[in-house]
Amino acid sequence: MKLGIIGSGMIVHDFLTTADQVKNLELTAISTTQRSQPVARDLAQQYGIKEVYADNEQLLHNPEVDTVYVAVPNFLHYDVVKQAIAAGKNVICEKPYVESVAEAQELKQLADDRGVIIVEAITNIHLENYRAIKHMLAKIAPIHIISLNYTQYSSRYDDFLAGKIAPVFDPAKDGGTLKDLNIYNIHLTVGLFGKPEAVHYYPVMQQGIDTSGILTMTYPDKQAVLIAAKDCYTTPRSFIEGEQGSISFDGSTGVIKDFTVEPRNGDIDKFRFNQYQNRMTSEFIDFVNIIDEHDTKTADDLYEHSVNVIDVLAQAEASAANK
Repeated sequence: MKLGIIGSGMIVHDFLTTADQVKNLELTAISTTQRSQPVARDLAQQYGIKEVYADNEQLLHNPEVDTVYVAVPNFLHYDVVKQAIAAGKNVICEKPYVESVAEAQELKQLADDRGVIIVEAITNIHLENYRAIKHMLAKIAPIHIISLNYTQYSSRYDDFLAGKIAPVFDPAKDGGTLKDLNIYNIHLTVGLFGKPEAVHYYPVMQQGIDTSGILTMTYPDKQAVLIAAKDCYTTPRSFIEGEQGSISFDGSTGVIKDFTVEPRNGDIDKFRFNQYQNRMTSEFIDFVNIIDEHDTKTADDLYEHSVNVIDVLAQAEASAANK
């Protein structure tokens, strides 16, 4: 994979710290706004990125780039992904993918027509611990309660209270805690249990944006409560509870550093299967394999998963608007 990066925010910095752990990944180019060019040049020098652009079109027309990593603010995802597909590039798009199922379907059709692959970058469903939890659900089944918590006091929250609004807190730029943090909980729940029958969102609103909130997802035989907050501090704890026991873990639902299985009858065991320290390494290893092998089956499965998540987000926003 010869990767071109569009964006230079925190997620790009995080990714670049682990890019050398991903085999067959070449950092070919980075494009940012004119204002962010000093940042892009510093990143290029530090991580050996060959080309630096202040114009996305230049990156998209670089024949050396075969895949584009879209890491721009949420409200720009659709347009940038569409441009990349039109240029014949494979696309890795940061979460949340796009705003609606219709947009996702349109981009998928365009990608299929051009013979390129698109995937959503979401860490947790590519982690080894996630796959292990999915395998171990049978040990505690039938499952009736899921309680996931991703609380992380935002480094930008104090500025937000003072009136300095970053994109993640800007409703005009598709910000908010639902799409920034609770989306990890949604991906995890949909990945483990599929689409719910009903979705309701109860946000804490400040200055027109949800700074925290509780999302409920109803299944025929279980209930899921998904908590996320950028305006609170705690050590988050998550539980999956069944008749035969429970699975639990502390910390970010985007990382899942380890997890505990507590059977109703038996010994408690703690597991750690993640192979890499950085939460983004496993997903990019998967993406390189999918794109280099043109594995359309796996890409299509991931697309269906992303569409289900987009549908949950849409239902959540609709429910909050109707309250």
